[in-house]
This record gives sequence, structure tokens and C-alpha cells, in this order.
Amino acid sequence: YLSLSNMPNYKLTYFEARGFAEVSRQLFHLSGTPYVDNRIQRERWGEFKSMTPFEKVPVLEIDGKVLPQSFAIARYIAREFGFAGRSNLEAAWIDAYADQFKDYLEYIRPFFKVAIGASQGDFEQLKKEFAEPNRDKFFGFLEKLAKDNGLNGHFVGDSLTWFDLLIADHILTMENFVPGFLDAFPAVLETREKIVNTPKLKEWIEKRP
Repeated sequence: YLSLSNMPNYKLTYFEARGFAEVSRQLFHLSGTPYVDNRIQRERWGEFKSMTPFEKVPVLEIDGKVLPQSFAIARYIAREFGFAGRSNLEAAWIDAYADQFKDYLEYIRPFFKVAIGASQGDFEQLKKEFAEPNRDKFFGFLEKLAKDNGLNGHFVGDSLTWFDLLIADHILTMENFVPGFLDAFPAVLETREKIVNTPKLKEWIEKRP
């Protein structure tokens, strides 16, 4: 671990929401790393848009150098501070499951946008057409993964990783907007409970804005 004197200055910019920055915020908290949690109002987004590499947030500034893309940011912080698995192979499996998760999110997007009130549509039809088949496929993988990993509170290996945080936070989002959506995956939910009861993570969840 770096001493505070030679630690980079970190500034994470995102909206006033958990969203795609939450895993990185949690990693900073878990590692005890100081950073600027720069939360911008959506109406101010126009001011920032052209200053970001891909016209998207979150972005992480590391001593003024900008890193875009939420998964790239989370992977970077996780590797810096020990939340990316205990070996290169574990890290690769975490990346593989995270990429699969990104595919799942893309597949359920039409449903999710209606669920959160961001667009209009037939909730039940979209649930049946997009959400349920893709949920069953992806969370079917995760259910097996959690069981094969001995229900030890992690999806890969025996240490807390950024992928654990990613799934735990997604489950919270889905439970808020679509209660009961993941009830058919008890091993996943048990793993999530163990993740969110990690003392330092619990501390963040209780005090976060």
C-alpha cells in the first residue's frame, strides 16, 4: 500500500446518485483512500459533457489525468487496493463475469428504463419479453457460481472483490424498483447478504448521501 504522502489525488465525478459510480465510491471507502466525491446535478451535465473523453460519467481524475468508463475505473481502483481477486486468473474471471453482467444490463435496458420511470412502455410485457429470460440466464450463472464457491460470501475466490460490490448494488436497485425480481436465486441473495454485512461496507451504506 502507498503511504499517504505519495498517494495520488483522486477525484470521482458522477451525478447525485449511486448509479455507475457507486462501486468505485465503495472501493475508496473500503480501502480507506481519500478522494473527492464530486457529485454534479444533472442540469449541469452540459457544462461537463465535452470535457469527458467519451461524453459520459463517471470519470476518475488521478493527479489530474482523466480515466473514463465505470468498469475501467472500478477495475483500476480494485487492482490498486486489493479488491480484484488474489491471482491474475481470479481477476480474469471477475472481468469475464462483469462483462457478462454488462451484456445482461444491455439486454434488460428497455424494461429497466420503464421500471425506473425513464421511459414509457408496457411494464408487464417488457418484463416477460426482456427482463425475465435475461435475468434467468445471467442469475442462473451466478446462482451456480455462488454454490460452487461454497456460499462463502463471494462470487469469485475467498476475498471481497469489485464484482461482489457490483452485484450487491444491482440487487438493491432491482429490489427497490421490482420487488421480488430475484427471489428465485437464494444462493445469490445469501451471498449478497454476506457482502453488505462486511463491517466497513455496512458503515458506508449507513452513512452514504
